[in-house]
Amino acid sequence: MAVTFLGVRHHSPACARLVADTIASVRPAYVLVEGPADMNHRMDELLLGHELPIAVYTSYRDPERRHGSWTPLCDYSPEWTALAAGRDAGAELRFIDLPAWHPALADVRNRYADAEARYDEVTRRLCRAFSVDNVDALWDHLFEIEPADRLDERLATYFDLVRGDTPTGPDDAAREAYMAHWIRAAAADAGDRPVVVVTGGFHRPALIRLAERGGSDWPEVPRPPEGAAVGSYLVPYSFRRLDAFDGYQSGMPSPAYYQRLWESGPAEAARGLAEAVTARLRARRQPVSTADLIAARATADGIALMRGHPHPARVDVLDGLASALVSEAIETPLPWATRGPLQAGSHPVIVEMIAALSGDRVGRLHPSTPLPPLVHAVLAVLGDPGEERLDLGKQAGRERSRLLHRLRVLGIPGVERRSGPRPGGGAELVEQWVLTEAVDRLPALIEAGGYGVDPQEAAAAALAERVTGADLDQLAGILFDAALCGVGELAGRVLDDLARAVGAAADLGALGRTLTVALAMWRHDDLFRTSGSTTLGTVVVAATERALWLAEGVRGGPAPADLARIDAVIAVRDALRHAGPALGLDPALALGVAGRIAACQDAPPDLRGASLGLAWSLRGTTTGDPGGVVSGAAGDGELVRAVRGAFVPATAGDWLAGLFALAREEVLHADGMLELLDELVAALTEDDFLVALPALRQAFGFFPPRERHLIATRLVERRAGGGSGWDLMRLDAAPELVAAGMALDERVEAALRREGLITS
Repeated sequence: MAVTFLGVRHHSPACARLVADTIASVRPAYVLVEGPADMNHRMDELLLGHELPIAVYTSYRDPERRHGSWTPLCDYSPEWTALAAGRDAGAELRFIDLPAWHPALADVRNRYADAEARYDEVTRRLCRAFSVDNVDALWDHLFEIEPADRLDERLATYFDLVRGDTPTGPDDAAREAYMAHWIRAAAADAGDRPVVVVTGGFHRPALIRLAERGGSDWPEVPRPPEGAAVGSYLVPYSFRRLDAFDGYQSGMPSPAYYQRLWESGPAEAARGLAEAVTARLRARRQPVSTADLIAARATADGIALMRGHPHPARVDVLDGLASALVSEAIETPLPWATRGPLQAGSHPVIVEMIAALSGDRVGRLHPSTPLPPLVHAVLAVLGDPGEERLDLGKQAGRERSRLLHRLRVLGIPGVERRSGPRPGGGAELVEQWVLTEAVDRLPALIEAGGYGVDPQEAAAAALAERVTGADLDQLAGILFDAALCGVGELAGRVLDDLARAVGAAADLGALGRTLTVALAMWRHDDLFRTSGSTTLGTVVVAATERALWLAEGVRGGPAPADLARIDAVIAVRDALRHAGPALGLDPALALGVAGRIAACQDAPPDLRGASLGLAWSLRGTTTGDPGGVVSGAAGDGELVRAVRGAFVPATAGDWLAGLFALAREEVLHADGMLELLDELVAALTEDDFLVALPALRQAFGFFPPRERHLIATRLVERRAGGGSGWDLMRLDAAPELVAAGMALDERVEAALRREGLITS
């Protein structure tokens, strides 16, 4: 059979040119391309006349699995030039790979992810042999910059070498067997006419072997399992998403550079690269002089000559620019010496250079391209850009809010909420939104169309996907988002998972955040329509009891106050206050736990203070005092002893932070409590006060400004017999100056004592 196998590197201009030239030369009966076979009946749609880059986005959803993947195409993709040249030559065009939803591609987010990881050892040996940093530089050195003569032979040798005897896994084996079936059938149908096969170079050696044996009937296109939802749509793609420096799995980095290489050749691509970098840096007010450019060009030419390149390659130009434009020491490796996303801490000039090479091109679909129902459903109701203020107390405001929240959950660009209800917040009934134009909105909507046909169905599926593997904090956020989206059918699954997570929770802070969210949803009917939910009530009860159990087991010495731990105790208090009677929560149980923790010297000071505050704040809603911790006003002996015993300089502020967070109002209005605290603070030595000061400032930060003013007024009355609290809160001098003055006073006093001028 007259089959020409072209193994290519995806998104390689050299390979794209070879494919186009080969097809134009042999004029085959069939052009077979690695791509999703279930798109064959839509080949006319693919070739409508889009502005590239574009991609085929495929979504798959069943009760067990959710998967989305892309098959991207740009002007210099060999797969694209195969289709275009094949159409011009009058050939039959076929994609021959398994559909993107197939289990053999379950771990593939991008079909054209090159298989370099599978032959990493070979490519590393080649990089060492040719003295290049990575496979991208190796590829340029061997194929993109070199003349195109005998390119097909050199490519075949390269891919035969890098694959060698590497065993394939079952997924690759399934794909290759399926592609070989298509090749045999096309060759049999073509008879004496030629067939051209364009696939990733990794598959080429196996396909040559497999195509020689087996039947020649046309293969069937696999069908999705019963009950699975599958959709494939064309989406606009962008150079930024195509770029390896942005984490793209496949092909070449710097797509704008390779677009120039495709259009104009290596010499013009090198010149254009330098121009693009210069223009971008100057647009950002980075100084780039003519002398810098001359130095960069000369350095690049010299590096290219040293490396044996007939024209400067991409890395030659980049090395030249970096040498000329970056004068400081670079802490991280140059990004073109490695693969993958830019590392944190990259030099700003280097970042701009990489962005210039990436380019900002965005594809555009032909107006006749079919779009998923979700796109039409959203665009029909989204409205014009601008600010929106929604009144959630009205039905129209709630419906609009739910739509916008569904788009937010789906990650649709240009939909931003500025303010509104938050987990654990009050029943805020106003939301502020800003809608803006976004160039990537259409691709995002098309991809979100894989979740469902309308915003509610799509948001429900997206939230259900987030449930898988979510931790306690994430599940609470999902629960809150589900309520904001009005996605009632999701609640059962989320709440089941949430209840199981609560029962196994080991992080008191995370459990407290979950309890806060569940309690807010249980309480506020006007906003969530979930008030009094039996299931939510079960979660509140379970989380409250679990939080008390976890709190009693916390041990630890002096440490900064753990605000998340304190917030968990606040959530327990609020649950007992607002839901206790309705849900049958036992305040006596909580007071008993609070009493034991408050008296336990092995418990962290912030938790001991919070437990005392919990018992004190619950006193007004209980009959009796089972814990024995709080039995009256601050003057009562047991409470006074508890406060005095906890007031150790190293931990006093942490202990007070817990107390104030839970019983701020009780402390403020209890007879004698502020006076007691003033006495204890005044008794601290200067050194002890400085040790305690940071934590004390954090503790008193729990009082809002009005209450701090009240405290200051009472202290002024106590110390000076009258006056304004503002005088105490507003120093005329900066705190640093006051501290320096006190230090000077101390040195003067020490000197006077040393000289015998002060004896008392």
